[in-house]
Amino acid sequence: MNEQVVILDFGSQYTQVIARRIRECKVYSIILHYNTPASEISKINPKGIILSGGPSSVYSRKAPLPDKEIFKLGIPILGICFGLQLMAKYLNGKVEKGQKREYGKGLLTIKKSNCLLFAGLPSKLQVWNSHGDKLTKLPTGFKTAAITENSKFAAIENNKSKYYGLQFHPEVVHTPKGKKIISNFVHKICKCGRKWTMRNYVDQAIEEIREQVGKEKVILGLSGGVDSSVAAALIHKAIGKQLTCIFVNNGVLRAKEADAVKKLFGKTFKIKLHYEDATALFLRKLRNVTDPETKRKIIGNTFIDVFQKATRKAGKAKFLAQGTLYPDVIESIPIAGNPAALIKSHHNVGGLPEKMNFKLIEPLRCLFKDEVRQLGTELGLPKEVVMRQPFPGPGLAVRILGEVTSERCEILRNADSIVVEEMKSNNLYYKIWQSFAVLLPVKSVGVMGDERTYEYTIAIRAVESKDGMTADWVKLPYKILETLSTRIINEVKGVNRVCMDISSKPPATIEWE
Repeated sequence: MNEQVVILDFGSQYTQVIARRIRECKVYSIILHYNTPASEISKINPKGIILSGGPSSVYSRKAPLPDKEIFKLGIPILGICFGLQLMAKYLNGKVEKGQKREYGKGLLTIKKSNCLLFAGLPSKLQVWNSHGDKLTKLPTGFKTAAITENSKFAAIENNKSKYYGLQFHPEVVHTPKGKKIISNFVHKICKCGRKWTMRNYVDQAIEEIREQVGKEKVILGLSGGVDSSVAAALIHKAIGKQLTCIFVNNGVLRAKEADAVKKLFGKTFKIKLHYEDATALFLRKLRNVTDPETKRKIIGNTFIDVFQKATRKAGKAKFLAQGTLYPDVIESIPIAGNPAALIKSHHNVGGLPEKMNFKLIEPLRCLFKDEVRQLGTELGLPKEVVMRQPFPGPGLAVRILGEVTSERCEILRNADSIVVEEMKSNNLYYKIWQSFAVLLPVKSVGVMGDERTYEYTIAIRAVESKDGMTADWVKLPYKILETLSTRIINEVKGVNRVCMDISSKPPATIEWE
């Protein structure tokens, strides 16, 4: 990877967004811990460095500070918000607590029309601010490039050194022209080309996988979800029969999911696939269990045991492959004192590396979710796999309130398949975050024909979200709701009532358990 831009993370909640914006400019970006030595950064040979924002004050005793030698590397640097203030601290400027904190929308007036950051942009821009401290004295060699109502140094530049600072956040959607500012930095100032494409990435990733694996064998836990499916397709393209995928049927999969996985990966892609049907074991372990967290632990622990035994049947392997994504990697490295740094332990086959003697291979660890979907398309995976909605690891077990039984699983599978069918036929499935059915452990009286019934209730959940952190319920047209209710009650034996969940997150969660 010849051209890349390094982002030093000082704890901003927007750091990943900066990386995304750079990649949208077809330039590769990598996020590093704020105190990464300049010598290590130099070895990467980046075309530019971005200093992210952060919640600290540069003068705080516990402020995260970079290696000051980065200013001697001779490459362009852009400081954003806290990053700008760091530049001031190191380069003889001055930062003070602002008399008026600046949060939310602001109007930026460009004062230096030939500043490369603002090339091709109008003289006034809407920007998004989020800071309390402010720059009160320019660093040596810098000039004012733009101002806001509350800051006469909202954008600064040292054209000779190619150092730039922004007091606002160009990476967020609330700065409408922000992507153009970032594009100007990486293309006009850092002189990067537009070489970061999925087609190029496939070749690079294949080369890296082959170099890492050599002639050894690789095992991958295949769930049928987007991440593990793309990882499987990529690794298979790189090493062919050296890869064995293990697919465990835990008894709480969706309708026809096991058959679909076996057909796609075993027959179509010709991937060596070991299928382990542990339905009876999982359902036996879940008998009489109603607590959601206990269900999750039982499914997780049982999966590890089944998977471990399956690896022995599949043959000796040195590597275990996982579909870990870039956000998981970043979030697992906390920054001291940073409230936004939530530690997340994520593995598609959780806990396995500690229990089994494998070396880890994570071919998607530098990609974001949307990039993984692009990669899957590039590798020839069908839309049904690449664009499928999120599905919980414990499967239908957390969509069946109360005890999980074979009968309840069958009812929910049938109801859920109708929801998926109708959402797809109405061109909604791929447009919203999630849509699914939930089985309530509540029976109510109904009338079918001349007979009274006493059967289960199905709740329909459809939500719109950007990242799953917050969500709003989707206002489905009455016609679709009518069709869903009619079909589920008529076609699913054991159901006589259908409800719609109209709760947002927060206060509710997306899943019910």
